[in-house]
Amino acid sequence: MLKYFIPLIFFSLSLQAQSYKTLNDTISIKFNNQTYEGAFSDIENSTGIKIYYASPWLPDKLINRQFNHKSVTEILNEILEETNLNVYLYNSKSIILTKNNLVYDRLPEGFFGKYQEKSSIENYQDLPKQANKKNTLQPLFYSSNPSNKQIETIKIGKQRANTKKTYKLTGYVINKNTKEPISNLSLIIDGRGTGSVTNEDGYYELSLPAGENIIKTRSLSNENVTKRIIIYSGGSLDFRLDDSFEMLSEVRLTTNLDKNINNTNTGEEKIDVENIKNIPLALGERDIMKVAATLPGISKAGEGSSGYNVRGGKEDQNLILLDDAVMYNPSHFFGLFSAVNPFTTGGVTIFKGNIPAKYGGRLSSVFDLTTKNGNTEEFEGEASLGPVTSNLALEVPIVKEKSSVIVGARSTYSDWILKKLDEESLKNSTAFFYDAIIKYYHKFNDKNKISATGYLSEDRFSISNDSVHSYNNALFSLHYNHKFSDKSEGTLIATNSNYKFNILYESNFEDNFESGYEINETNLKLDLNNKYIPKHNLNYGISGKLYQIKPGYKKPIGNESSIKERILRNEKAGEYAVWLADNFELSDKLSFNAGLRYSFFTSFGSDTIRTYDKDLPKNNNTVVDQKEYSNYEIIKTYGGPEVRLSARLYLLPDTSVKASYNNTLQYIHTLSNNTTVSPTDTYRLSGYHLKPQRANQYSLGFYKNFKENTIETSIEGYYKTSNNTLDFKTGANLFLNDYVETEVLQGEGKSYGVEFLLKKKTGKLNGWLSYTYSRSYLKLQSNFREETVNNGDYFPANYDKPHNLAIVANYKLTRRFSFSGNFTYQSGRPITYPVGKYNYDGSDYVLYSDRNQFRIPDYYRLDLGFNLEGNHKLKKIGHSFWNFSVYNVLGRNNPYSVYFVTKEGKIEGRKSSIFSVPIPSISFNFKF
Repeated sequence: MLKYFIPLIFFSLSLQAQSYKTLNDTISIKFNNQTYEGAFSDIENSTGIKIYYASPWLPDKLINRQFNHKSVTEILNEILEETNLNVYLYNSKSIILTKNNLVYDRLPEGFFGKYQEKSSIENYQDLPKQANKKNTLQPLFYSSNPSNKQIETIKIGKQRANTKKTYKLTGYVINKNTKEPISNLSLIIDGRGTGSVTNEDGYYELSLPAGENIIKTRSLSNENVTKRIIIYSGGSLDFRLDDSFEMLSEVRLTTNLDKNINNTNTGEEKIDVENIKNIPLALGERDIMKVAATLPGISKAGEGSSGYNVRGGKEDQNLILLDDAVMYNPSHFFGLFSAVNPFTTGGVTIFKGNIPAKYGGRLSSVFDLTTKNGNTEEFEGEASLGPVTSNLALEVPIVKEKSSVIVGARSTYSDWILKKLDEESLKNSTAFFYDAIIKYYHKFNDKNKISATGYLSEDRFSISNDSVHSYNNALFSLHYNHKFSDKSEGTLIATNSNYKFNILYESNFEDNFESGYEINETNLKLDLNNKYIPKHNLNYGISGKLYQIKPGYKKPIGNESSIKERILRNEKAGEYAVWLADNFELSDKLSFNAGLRYSFFTSFGSDTIRTYDKDLPKNNNTVVDQKEYSNYEIIKTYGGPEVRLSARLYLLPDTSVKASYNNTLQYIHTLSNNTTVSPTDTYRLSGYHLKPQRANQYSLGFYKNFKENTIETSIEGYYKTSNNTLDFKTGANLFLNDYVETEVLQGEGKSYGVEFLLKKKTGKLNGWLSYTYSRSYLKLQSNFREETVNNGDYFPANYDKPHNLAIVANYKLTRRFSFSGNFTYQSGRPITYPVGKYNYDGSDYVLYSDRNQFRIPDYYRLDLGFNLEGNHKLKKIGHSFWNFSVYNVLGRNNPYSVYFVTKEGKIEGRKSSIFSVPIPSISFNFKF
């Protein structure tokens, strides 16, 4: 028996000797779908080394790895690489796992001599400098007993041997109730004067110093929270915020508290859609685009104009996007109302300085409007009732926390207002408009989302008893967003935009007809972003667009009509672009946004192109040849690079200076011989004779905030030059003209200006003051007299308005009661006056001044309002809001236009205005 027992003892001892290893010994081990606790147990059983840890710290993942001839320390470091756990070697037989931080088991040299008078470890700020010189370990110190113990403390990341000074913290801010992302929310680093703002997906990115940081969120519509972040390395943190109803009475353009200081772009503006409700506007209608016109550098030609002039540019030089689909006419009712529904709009960003490289096709600005996603958690709605319009928006969950639909519709009962206009010919007129929008949103998972938006609007009006005008916008956009990783995502976008107008004329004579125009564009775009390179944010992509235009038609109505049918040939063209942009930090103070866009344009047949004698002006008498182009045959191509460069330099934490340079190309032109943009304006494409418009803009700005970013100031100057700007010969015939090159002129333009903004964001008195001094000139010079204007000298453009002042203010008596007002002053726009008459060959003719030599009277207007909100109790069926306002309190008879008539052989000047008396209104809003 003993002869068997003794070998068994020796065999057992040899197994035990093999199983107990030191930390320096190597082992081979394989994990098949093993949990972390199971992996630690396998290591302990194989080596005899004890591993100490807390089970709640371990990730809920399975390990599939094989290790050959590696030490226990190496194995643990590898399987814990993607966690926030560190390995501390307690002794040769024990390992302790720590969360986030490293353990330091030695003091720096001379510690007791140098630090013995110190009272607490928090004072040893230079301890890292004296740390073990054999490695780069640098301890992070923070108070274990913060002064405010109510603030939640969160530890991010895992300390490593190569500790850096700053790390990136990223994440998403989500509405706790709806599970939807919260955009335009500010995250402030307390005591440092810096922060970040969430994008439309609720995503944010912060650069934080290692150690303790206090992060505060600031939002008008959600709760404000404060968190204590102990950051050891880069990581992520999501915020889930509740709704807040106590700040509904705030009026702010933007919640981006230090966006104007921190942002690299010049000339970028954001509008807080929710809080424009307190601004008194025409007939109580909340109007996004009218609010935009109170910002520096943005103006309208006057009441009744549907276009906007940005930094001395023409109305057609603005790219207005609704969910990336182009909106050609953003106005209703002769320009008095915006065609954008404020109840369904989530965000508005305006670029008038440095335009990002992903946008193209217009010279002056981009209005990027986005529709908000519907509530995926519960049914919501908002309604308003005013003297002219009614509005209703509903948010309906489809699949809880996954998908939703938002539907909005507006309509008018506005005929009565026409009877109040100071124009006899309009008192028997009628007008009607509506718009409707629907957006479907679906979140498949954290990496895949899809949304689809459809929009339709129509205006119909009759200025006289025998004609009816109508125009409409129809838009569609589809977005598919895929998140490749936390640092890379892409969006595939498909859009279609259609704009058309129609004129129906019926009289008692045999000249009844129908006439119209239509433009359609389809666009496909791939937009990609990645942040793999530290301190670099890359944006790149490609897009392709197809234009199809029906330039005009005129058809007889009824068999009795003597009108002959006339239909112009359709126009087609393609516009393509690729771009690459990088927003990068060169240092803590200096950052750049550098982009390059290359656009390419091709004009297609079918068409008939005439050529003219180069030594004579273009007209029907100077044609030398013509050529027929078949369907989709290339007629002409254009293209070129577009540089987008901007830089920001911090002078102080609350002060910065920015500079930018842009060059842009525009391949589409508006044909109109009206002073202001009209619903019957037509668009024509660049081609054999019409060259694309080009512009260069230089900007320089100084930005300063006060009182913890609650008061914002900025002054920004710009200088812009342009080529091939379109204008027209006097008396040009543009509609139903196959050969518009005989009527148009293309020349040079220049504009310059200084913009000032003072904005107070909080307190009982809040609002903003903006002032712009700007000039805009054109030069139309040719070798031929009939193609030259004002002897080839620069002259003021139709939209040149040197002084533009806007004051918007709101004074809160209580949280429920407030007064609001806005004052607007603008220089009168240029006009050409008759200055005399002469007799030639027995006939009298009028002699006109140089083009735009005179100006109509200046424009100014004061509006006042009183706002009454319902109580702010959370447990209510809904929340109400009343607005009582008076538009044009002073009854100023602001001239919209000046024209001349001949009466009894004398020329008399006449002025017409839109509102010449105070217009009171009451509107009621209800949110449920």
